[in-house]
Amino acid sequence: MFKEILKNVRTRHPLIHNITNYVTVNDCANMLLACGASPIMADDPEEVEDITSICGGLTINIGTLNQRTISAMIVAGRKANELGHPVVLDPVGAGASGLRTRTALQLLREVRFAVIRGNASEIRTLADGCGSTQGVDVSEEDKGMDLEQTAALAERFAIETRAVVVITGSVDVITDGQKTIFISNGRPEMAFITGTGCQLSALIAAFVTANPEQPLEAAAAAVSAMGLCGEMGADRMGPLDGNIALRGYIIDAMYNLTPEQLEAEARYEVR
Repeated sequence: MFKEILKNVRTRHPLIHNITNYVTVNDCANMLLACGASPIMADDPEEVEDITSICGGLTINIGTLNQRTISAMIVAGRKANELGHPVVLDPVGAGASGLRTRTALQLLREVRFAVIRGNASEIRTLADGCGSTQGVDVSEEDKGMDLEQTAALAERFAIETRAVVVITGSVDVITDGQKTIFISNGRPEMAFITGTGCQLSALIAAFVTANPEQPLEAAAAAVSAMGLCGEMGADRMGPLDGNIALRGYIIDAMYNLTPEQLEAEARYEVR
């Protein structure tokens, strides 16, 4: 199912505008280049409309908010909606502070999103209007949710927002509210790298932009590809390698990933 989706990313080379956080901006740019897309980063309200206009898709990541970037996110999101470009929301840390939660909810009111990707705590915060996270990680309470509970949350929120919702975890859930895909690619070591989630959100934007007619499948292909590259990167680690080496190995794995390999090694179930 995923082979043609990756082929389209590699042949169409989508240009993705990223308003993302300064912790992971370089990794997001390199991940986009590795998958076959092109990144551009702009977060000044005076230029985001121009930049969004020349791009095919937009990623909005609230990981390091300030008032200037909040304004830029809204302006860029509205412009992308006007142009019919897919917009991906990564509500990093929603529930950890009032500002993050209010901003994410404001973005949901003012911008139409093609995909919303977060952990279970972030998505529950947005779906219910309140919640808590452990910093930018899933809370201990939400770690106790089983797969069916996670899927039910994602499906409810997808129907409410008319977006594809991605909840990442030990098993990833991707749904449009009607069809749900479970992905089991990935390795626990990925949790020790800052920014794998941010990279995934940028990757989803590239995959959906290159495959606009099938956003659910494109988002699932991106999730599976990221997990598979995590497996390949972890398998490459030597005895003295740590999380920084793994970060590079994952990006290298994406650069070398073939459509045929993704098709053969993606582990998913469709319900």
